[in-house]
Amino acid sequence: MSSAPKKSPVGKRQSPAVPPAGEDKQDSAAPRHLPVNRYAIYLTIAAGGCAADLVSKQLVFDWLGVAAPFVDPRDPANFGRWRGDARLDHLWWLWDERLGVQSSLNTGALFGMGAGGWPIFATLSLLALLGILTWLFVYRAAHDRWLTVALGCVTGGILGNLYDRLGLWPNAGLRPEYQHAVRDWILFVWPELKLRILNPWPNFNIADSLLVTGAIMLIVHAVVWREKEPKAERGKAETRLSKEIRISKHE
Repeated sequence: MSSAPKKSPVGKRQSPAVPPAGEDKQDSAAPRHLPVNRYAIYLTIAAGGCAADLVSKQLVFDWLGVAAPFVDPRDPANFGRWRGDARLDHLWWLWDERLGVQSSLNTGALFGMGAGGWPIFATLSLLALLGILTWLFVYRAAHDRWLTVALGCVTGGILGNLYDRLGLWPNAGLRPEYQHAVRDWILFVWPELKLRILNPWPNFNIADSLLVTGAIMLIVHAVVWREKEPKAERGKAETRLSKEIRISKHE
């Protein structure tokens, strides 16, 4: 039997009924544009997280001030400006000896590493933001709602700490080396565990919490969703094969 394509009654070749290998009709018909709600989800989480971080920092530092080692001693008025509530000594316990609010400044990154390297951290933050926006909205990763939420959290955390590293917050009267520091205020202690890192855990803020949340979500996505992808691809291949079999039976 000839394998040449059949001709129609008017002598024209009929187009193949089966899509070429590697193509899927449903995939080709998928919308190219991102849903508007993906932009809304991302911007709401990023802007809301950043705002919560910056407002909470300002409220805590206006209330508690900072400890004397952070203050520039050349002007005595600086100590009064950063004294805060004189009854609390820059610390207030929400749960005694467990969870508290304590103002602190971090000139480095995680666990204070890279102290004084704020220009490097600020540059890396800007590059990370550019990468996130490109991934989500140029390569359309925002079609995945989980990724959109995760990267919205990461963006909010980056923006909150980047604001501090650029020295945009009210920092007059502090030592010069702390004027580009990140403001931390959440204190966590667990004295029963004989781990030095938990007694206390290094102070952190809402931006750090957003970064950790986003990172955990990305790890979950990588572990869980990537394992499902091959199954989805097999399902598409089986669907295409069954279509080809049905069409061949009718020919």
